[in-house]
Amino acid sequence: MFAVGCGLAATTASCSDFLDILPMNEVVLENYWTQKDDVTSAVNGCYEAMESADVITRMGVWGELRSDNVRAGASVPNEINEILKENLLPSNPMCNWAKFYDVINRCNTVCHYAPQVQAIDPNYTEDEMRANIAEVSALRAMCYFYLIRTFRDVPYSTTPSIDDAQNYVLPATPFNDVLDSLITDLEKVKGDAVRRYYVDDSPNAWQNSSRITRWAVYTLLADLYLWKGDWDQVIKYCDLVLDFKRQQYKEMVEREGTVSNIELFGDIPLILESPLGSTLCGNAYTEIFGQGNSFESIFELYFRPNQNVQNSWVNSYYGNNNNVMGRLSVPDFLMQEVPQGSNSVFRARDCRAYESAEESSSSYAISKYTRTSVTFTTQNIKNFSDTKLVSNRRASSDANWIIYRLSDVVLMKAEAEIERGDEGFTRAFTLINTINKRAHNVTSSTPSVDTLKLDNYINSKADMSNLLLDERQREFLFEGKRWYDLVRIARRDGNNTRLISHATQKYIQDINVIKIKLSDPNYIYFPYARNELKVNPLLRQNPAFNKGEDSELTK
Repeated sequence: MFAVGCGLAATTASCSDFLDILPMNEVVLENYWTQKDDVTSAVNGCYEAMESADVITRMGVWGELRSDNVRAGASVPNEINEILKENLLPSNPMCNWAKFYDVINRCNTVCHYAPQVQAIDPNYTEDEMRANIAEVSALRAMCYFYLIRTFRDVPYSTTPSIDDAQNYVLPATPFNDVLDSLITDLEKVKGDAVRRYYVDDSPNAWQNSSRITRWAVYTLLADLYLWKGDWDQVIKYCDLVLDFKRQQYKEMVEREGTVSNIELFGDIPLILESPLGSTLCGNAYTEIFGQGNSFESIFELYFRPNQNVQNSWVNSYYGNNNNVMGRLSVPDFLMQEVPQGSNSVFRARDCRAYESAEESSSSYAISKYTRTSVTFTTQNIKNFSDTKLVSNRRASSDANWIIYRLSDVVLMKAEAEIERGDEGFTRAFTLINTINKRAHNVTSSTPSVDTLKLDNYINSKADMSNLLLDERQREFLFEGKRWYDLVRIARRDGNNTRLISHATQKYIQDINVIKIKLSDPNYIYFPYARNELKVNPLLRQNPAFNKGEDSELTK
């Protein structure tokens, strides 16, 4: 249901403690929202709610399941299996959005009460208040962004539900109106967001990427403008983030002298697959996904070992006991014959293939996020065993969940350059090739090597666009982005042709039936949950699902 109670904490919360959820009319307000610590607790609660199993699982389900990246693995729950088969029903629990609105309401509540606290607590400065509002405004925008990409039109409000007596039933606001509102909201607060919480060599520097910073706001704005189709704004915000990362790298070199694990690819600093002095690959994976909060991270949800809160989505990548196959697996076409050089997606020396998946009997299991470290070689290989891959597997799902990293910024800028027209093709290719070179371990010692050939793409916008889409698939495999990429392309194309071509690659049965379903522009979104239609008479079901057992709920 859209209306949710406000989250409160009796004491200052850490990033692993959940706030108690109580209706505001059961709390004596004057005993709360009186000092800085109350705001701090509530802000922490916004992050904690985003780490909840209901939210993070849906980030993965909504962004991956319907794409060509995943198929059924072992012991698949029915609600997951039905989505994998493109059998979407409003009764599927994965259509429930309540926890996203819980996060939104927490953020709304902070925005509402923080100015009140600042007015009475001299220890809570105006700058701190503005920074907190910018922080939760970005979290709120992220939640709404997930919702509109998944459901298209959704109820939208920035007013908190703080009283059970309130009538908080709202109709759905159109996709573009919500998108514009999110952009307007973030444009107002972007300059108030914190640049860095700690210096880069501090033990607490992980918070620079596990809390919202100005660079996270800029990246989110770039993504919002990408969906809006404002290419100049996409490039503007991407450049701001890239400039910051260049400055951060420069400071690192000045502070440490030689930086063995990061190198400039063109003018973009990226983590090396093979650190200086090593002949083995896997370093980029280990730092970005294994350790987390890497140099390239912009915003990721933080999970610590031995805590009650786990990354429940990554749980679906794990197998039981000695079996590496989880509830989800990798379609064969993505990994078959990669070492032999015969795969249509990955080339033989693309490190991302070996970092993201592993052979399991006659199938392929997802390994991204499940390992804390990997080392392997891509030299003289003819099969997966030739890589001599050594890895350490996580015992529990404490992997951070990355929402934005530097590769996102590079490839968003490349996409905008392509959409601006012919004059941007060369710049876009250079950006795409930068990401591809790192993945193939091409470094300053081999600067003349190009892993992609400009002449193969430069003469056609369609070829450039498909190259970008393919590179995003390789780079962000299993990171909850692929279905959204396909939906964005379909919206831009004005038809579902490319979406259908990609999404149906994984299917063996019922392909024509699935193609017919996906040809409906309404069907690429999820249906509203059946219980939402029952409690909110102002909602009207997506026409693609307005039939059968749920039709009477929308009349």
